[in-house]
Amino acid sequence: MEKFYSCKIKINKEQNSKRLDQALAKLSNFTRSQIKILINNNNVKKDGEVTKNGSYRVKEDEIYDLNLQIPKQEKFIAEDIPLDIIFEDDDIIIVNKVAGMVTHPAPGNNSGTLVNALLNHTNNNLSNFNKNNRPGIVHRLDKETSGIMVVAKNDKAHLNLANQFKEHSISRKYNAIVWGTPQNQTIEGYIERHRIDRKKMALNNIEKGKYSKTNIKLKKIYGIASLIECILDTGRTHQIRLHMASINSPIVGDKIYGKNKINKFGKNQNTFNKFLILKNFDRQALHAYHLGFNHPKSNKYVEFNSNLPKDMQNLLDFVVKY
Repeated sequence: MEKFYSCKIKINKEQNSKRLDQALAKLSNFTRSQIKILINNNNVKKDGEVTKNGSYRVKEDEIYDLNLQIPKQEKFIAEDIPLDIIFEDDDIIIVNKVAGMVTHPAPGNNSGTLVNALLNHTNNNLSNFNKNNRPGIVHRLDKETSGIMVVAKNDKAHLNLANQFKEHSISRKYNAIVWGTPQNQTIEGYIERHRIDRKKMALNNIEKGKYSKTNIKLKKIYGIASLIECILDTGRTHQIRLHMASINSPIVGDKIYGKNKINKFGKNQNTFNKFLILKNFDRQALHAYHLGFNHPKSNKYVEFNSNLPKDMQNLLDFVVKY
């Protein structure tokens, strides 16, 4: 039998006169689409009465009850896996995730994940916000992307951080090794699930999906490749990988986006050795090197940085040498 729990949301002054679905999304950890589903399924009430009109203009101090289903929880096994912990206190952990590690358990990856390692490190002391199956995880990095992540150790910290991510107020910067020499620029577009391959994302300019924006800065040129900095205004799934492929400078080692755009870099005899070295790099050369946000307890701005990982630095050294 399905179990539910109630979540109360009070309309503040800022959301006064906004649409119900818009206001509830702004004041919760849910997207507007998720709120619409709750409304359509009669899971939003005011004063004990079901509210069915998502376009209703809310009033300050109104209180809404969201009836939320408790997901079936799986028991994940704590595993003794080495972690690179940059910082830790009673509320958060800053971890430098290695490439090749999946963020959280999923079908086909029930062990060896960051969550399994964190459960062991904290003795199961992680957030369990909304009773989800991703304890501690506020955001994620792709399996083959390395870099800094913030993990929540309690629900209050989780909600605070989730709202900062939702508001796009968190500072996120990546280093990437890409094919070619991209210009300093801003890349924008809308990201949606690929219509044929549902494991991929697709970029468009017709406002289908979620808006995305990345600022690109060229750091150093390595012949047929470059080291760049990517500053995120939004953080969509596969955002940087899609954006770089869209300007014909896909990320080195990316096995999904831009594979058909790299052969042109191997046509010059003088740089063919560099081409082979870059082409054989075994993961996407993408590293989340900077994360800045307001600490969930003190509200003071904090930021954390990590150096380029050894495999990416070695790749650049080899490209220079050969």
